[in-house]
Amino acid sequence: MVTASHVAAATTTTLVHRADQAPGWWRDAVIYQIYPRSFADSDGDGVGDLPGITGRLDHLARLGVDAVWLSPFYPSPQHDGGYDVADYRSVHPQLGTLSDMDALIARADQLGLRVIVDLVPNHTSDAHPWFAEALAAPPGSPERDRYIFRDGTGPDGAEPPNNWGSVFGGPGWTRITEADGSPGQWYLHLFDSHQPDLNWEHEEVRGEFIDVLRFWLDRGVAGFRVDVAHGLIKDQSFPEWDGHRTMISAEESAEHAGKQAPMWDQPRVHEIYRTWREVLAEYGPERVLIAEAWVEDDRALARYVRPDEMHQAFNFQFLITPWRAGALRQSIQTSLLELDAVGAPCTWVLSNHDVVRAASRLGLPITGKGPNGIGAGDPQPDGELGLRRARAGLLLMLALPGSAYLYQGEEFGLPEHTDLPDEMRQDPTFARTDGQVAGRDGCRIPLPWRSDAPGYGFSPTGATWLPQPDSFAALAADTQKGDPSSTYELVRAALRIRRDWRLGSGSLAWVDGLPVNERDLLVFTNREVVVLVNLGERAVPLPADLEVLLASGGGDDVDHVGPDEAVWAVIPRPADDDGQH
Repeated sequence: MVTASHVAAATTTTLVHRADQAPGWWRDAVIYQIYPRSFADSDGDGVGDLPGITGRLDHLARLGVDAVWLSPFYPSPQHDGGYDVADYRSVHPQLGTLSDMDALIARADQLGLRVIVDLVPNHTSDAHPWFAEALAAPPGSPERDRYIFRDGTGPDGAEPPNNWGSVFGGPGWTRITEADGSPGQWYLHLFDSHQPDLNWEHEEVRGEFIDVLRFWLDRGVAGFRVDVAHGLIKDQSFPEWDGHRTMISAEESAEHAGKQAPMWDQPRVHEIYRTWREVLAEYGPERVLIAEAWVEDDRALARYVRPDEMHQAFNFQFLITPWRAGALRQSIQTSLLELDAVGAPCTWVLSNHDVVRAASRLGLPITGKGPNGIGAGDPQPDGELGLRRARAGLLLMLALPGSAYLYQGEEFGLPEHTDLPDEMRQDPTFARTDGQVAGRDGCRIPLPWRSDAPGYGFSPTGATWLPQPDSFAALAADTQKGDPSSTYELVRAALRIRRDWRLGSGSLAWVDGLPVNERDLLVFTNREVVVLVNLGERAVPLPADLEVLLASGGGDDVDHVGPDEAVWAVIPRPADDDGQH
């Protein structure tokens, strides 16, 4: 029989990460991502807004998170869901006003929640005043030099300056018509053609974003999540590149393996963040920078969180790791070791607004990063399997030392909307690939708050800017609150236990040598909590004298860890031990 003594004996030689004693709220925080257009709508137009978020902050406080991160809410033509920014110092009229933003920050502060905002420095919208000035100005002008304009190649400059492509599909360059009506230069856009890349070699661009940082810091935000943080600096020789066009080379060819893409993760990008860190330091030690950096490995990621740069960087290696015990163990261990080397905490994430939701992605035959969206004609996930794995994955993630991010609706176990009508899709990837790639709309569906209300309570009129699947009825917030078997109550309990046992600032030691088949089993301790995750097809018996704290399968009266389930437990102390955990 497996007993707690096996666990206790095995932890003495497998320590991977020591408890974190460094100051900083963000080092062990749980941060909740809000995609504003899809969180809650207050005025009935079917689009989520800032007052809608403010009205639902109580939900997040009761859930037990420490901070919220708002995806872009700025004025935008919405060619890329708000990541095409036309004004970095205001609010999209459909989403509210600056006064609404002030009210949101104030209410969050009353509830003990910090507010982090998205910053999009790689590109602007083509509706930004700077781009209009660039189009009106001649080649070589200071106005045009804020962006990356180049002459074309071939006869009459009719071919792009090089062969760089767009992450969203198609070419990465678009030719303009000059003010006199003649065919003109080309501008770079690593994303949609409505998102011209800024020229970060230009001092005016650098100064502008310093001012933007100060504008929002003065209004009380806790920090910034930096979009495409690895993309601001380009190789100034603009060489041809036949490698991957995505932000990470998960399927890189042997020819380009180990070669650095000239548009991603260039060394000089780090000088920008050292300057930004100095700005935030003027506002005190509690303000943070968070990198969205899709880099090749954890060693490259660690460079973004050195002591004088960012505070956090999303650990996408964990997100894209297949649902296999050995792969997950290696991913977790490597991440902890590499970030420990620079004194930074790991930041764990399973879902966000750019990837298929975990409850669907983990139900696919091949797990990992998954496809860029799922359409009605694509292979469909096993919903029951995906949810079971997602619940186990949440317990795994929330038991790891460091900070964790929850994507809105993840606490409800929401799946991807996989049969969204094509005519409703708005992700530019869908259009730029002629419908070959479904895109990210399926993970951005408006949330369900009430099962018996039109639009599931997202909007007072029932309107929703994207249609909701029928499956949302059974997953609405009101059906889950108070139900001990629900995903909401599971996450709420996990956050409470995580806080009580200080797991975010804890240690991690692998447990090896248990007398069970360990090939499909992850077992580790964090402080005094034992975490068991079964990634196999057979149930694994629990040590007989462990006290179960939480089980992803539901309930605490369990004697085994079922397939694709996770359990948190503790070794009971002797009766005379009244120490504090």
